[in-house]
Amino acid sequence: MTNITSQPIRVMIVDDHTMVCRGLATILRVFDDMLLVGEAENGVVAIELCGKVLPDVVLMDMFMPEMDGATATRIICEKYPQVQVIALTSFKEGDLVKSALAAGAIGYLLKDVAADDLARAIRAAHIGRATLSPEAAQSLVEAANQPPMPGLDLTEREREVLILMIEGLNNTQIAGRLTVSPSTIKSHVSNILSKLGVASRTEAVTLALRNRIAP
Repeated sequence: MTNITSQPIRVMIVDDHTMVCRGLATILRVFDDMLLVGEAENGVVAIELCGKVLPDVVLMDMFMPEMDGATATRIICEKYPQVQVIALTSFKEGDLVKSALAAGAIGYLLKDVAADDLARAIRAAHIGRATLSPEAAQSLVEAANQPPMPGLDLTEREREVLILMIEGLNNTQIAGRLTVSPSTIKSHVSNILSKLGVASRTEAVTLALRNRIAP
């Protein structure tokens, strides 16, 4: 299947591995509705080159020297909103997928993608349609089903109290440090235990240290 328009889809490759770039370039040459217009070895070069060659779609690696793919994607999407970016990486972790999509990528594929699937993703991106590899989609589902990190709902004051609890201060000492009444601190400690789902100060401190809730 080829693009029905007369102009080929202009594609730019961003990857710091020469063999990956060569492989992608070979794939693109197979399809007559696609044209390789540039290659960049890192995000910094990609941003500069993007302004010169004006690609329709960018195939973006996520891990590169100088500037990572998520940062480069965000800048390219801000400076050149008409350009669509597909993250093309070897990693499928949910956090990486979310990072790429949050930066503005319209697709997320693994580097072992079949040539026809890559071509379909490029064509889809060109008309504004998203494509996720099955592995990336599964990682997003798994990440969404993870229980929330404890402590995210603590207020700034509760976090301050927790830090002082970690230092070993009792309620009276914490009240003196924060110049509030002991009863106010008692209320904060009760809220902290409730939000962390623990029954004692010791459990709260242990959980905070294990999950790095407070520095």
